[in-house]
Amino acid sequence: MSGKKVKIQGLLPGDSVRIDGAETDISPKSGFVKIEVVRDGKTYRGKALSLPGFSTLLPPLIAIILALITRDVFSSLFLGIFTASLLLNLLNPLTAFLRSVDTYIVNALTSSDKVSIVIFTLMLGAMVGVMSKSGGIEGIVKSLSKKVKSSKTTQFYTWLLGIFIFFDDYTNTLIVGNTMRPLADRWGVSREKLSYIVDSTSAPVASIALISTWVGFEISLIGEGFRHVGIKMDPYMAFLKTIPLRLYVIFALVFGFLIIVSGREFGPMLKAERRAKKGKILRDGAIPLSNFQIASLLPSEDSPKRWINGILPVTFVIIFTFLGMYFSGMASIKIAPSGALIKKIGVIFSNGNSFRALLWASFTGFLIASFMAVSQKILKIGETVKAGIEGMKAMIPAVLILTLAWALSQTIIEMGTGEYLVSVLAERFDPRLLPGAVFLISGIISFSTGTSWGTMSIVYPLVIPLAHSLAKGHSYYESVLIGSIAAVLSGAVFGDHCSPISDTTIMSSMASSCDHIDHVSTQIPYALTVALASLFFGILPLNFGVYYPVVMGMVFLSLTGAIFILGRRVT
Repeated sequence: MSGKKVKIQGLLPGDSVRIDGAETDISPKSGFVKIEVVRDGKTYRGKALSLPGFSTLLPPLIAIILALITRDVFSSLFLGIFTASLLLNLLNPLTAFLRSVDTYIVNALTSSDKVSIVIFTLMLGAMVGVMSKSGGIEGIVKSLSKKVKSSKTTQFYTWLLGIFIFFDDYTNTLIVGNTMRPLADRWGVSREKLSYIVDSTSAPVASIALISTWVGFEISLIGEGFRHVGIKMDPYMAFLKTIPLRLYVIFALVFGFLIIVSGREFGPMLKAERRAKKGKILRDGAIPLSNFQIASLLPSEDSPKRWINGILPVTFVIIFTFLGMYFSGMASIKIAPSGALIKKIGVIFSNGNSFRALLWASFTGFLIASFMAVSQKILKIGETVKAGIEGMKAMIPAVLILTLAWALSQTIIEMGTGEYLVSVLAERFDPRLLPGAVFLISGIISFSTGTSWGTMSIVYPLVIPLAHSLAKGHSYYESVLIGSIAAVLSGAVFGDHCSPISDTTIMSSMASSCDHIDHVSTQIPYALTVALASLFFGILPLNFGVYYPVVMGMVFLSLTGAIFILGRRVT
């Protein structure tokens, strides 16, 4: 429920509803109410719990606050799920506990897409396990060591690899973190800093790439919003127009680069980096989400340390993800699209099945890694299988957290948290302020729900009609419409970066073998810095007539100034 409007599932046209004897679907009070549904002359009776709308915020807030205080993500997420279940099940603690387990957690894995992500994660872990045991990971480290001569160059190559793998944020996160972690350890880069670089490149670069797993999802939401209000604009062209206006996303990438080249840090990250320079890449008591340094995954002393055994499986994962997206997209549309080359490729990828592509790619990567290890007689078949299983085991904590985060997100959607936030925050005001407000609303929803895609699903259908109606007839109509669409995604990625229950944030911690709460607490100050600069020096001035190059310069200079004013050299 949201506000005092009672949500009753299963109603059919013609059904009449009575609440406490009145024919209405609005609860006259908070607390337990009697509900009667009349269908075909028969009366069905029950009761519901009517609560004020702000109660829908309790589950995500409990999960987030407890996670930050206790640093125990597992119990915090479960308590968030239990709280939501308690509200949804008439405050009955036994029923709430049972539904938390047999409904919300189980349903979190009933989606084939989510199961695909779990299998992809486990298979990528198996691939990394084989690469590590066969000496491929150590070979990559030795090879890159010829070019990487410092902590700064290690961070730069990590950032560059994050930009290069642009077509999917999950693939980006797991490959970049797992590939660069050994090198980062060697050069004294804290796990928190590695996680930040991985996280700050994965979703941002995938969300603005012309060809990525995000494109189809966004275009479908934009197109549906346009059709709803009769906007005659091609959704893909609208998507292209939003790319330069996604200021948080663009400057999240720029800020990561500036931090690296400046050699300065601030906030908790400064403490983490100074600790790492003294030989502690993890703080005392940290619990990393994955561990590939266990003895069973370390190569034997006499194993050859060949970089090709590490690079080739990763390369095949990238190629097969790309090809999988292309061929599944072609199979979906059946007829090759017309128009410019970029638009053709965009249409194909927007219709591709990214989850299948990731499955094909991860299995291929594991098989390639296994074949190379066995064919070179580095490992026997049994040893290869064992290394793969050990690699999967290293991913299990992250898979459990992902499952709990998905379950919490499901309860939040059922309670109507997103709709409540929009109804409270989206008031009528100067249309030129709308993109800024949308950025904040999307950030809050994404932070609370832990999902940027879920945020877009909630906000796009509400914001597009709102922007259309508020700005219609004004000279700045397109600026407000396109700016608001861009602000949805920028805000969604910003909130995602700050949320400890975000799947990509969890996967960044996992791929980098970092304590998850350490990653979140060190990343939040950087994400907030970029968000504030993007909002006050970018989004707001842009919609009041300031030229785009001037806006970009203002944001860039403000971020550079923040680094030199707040930042301190690590060494």
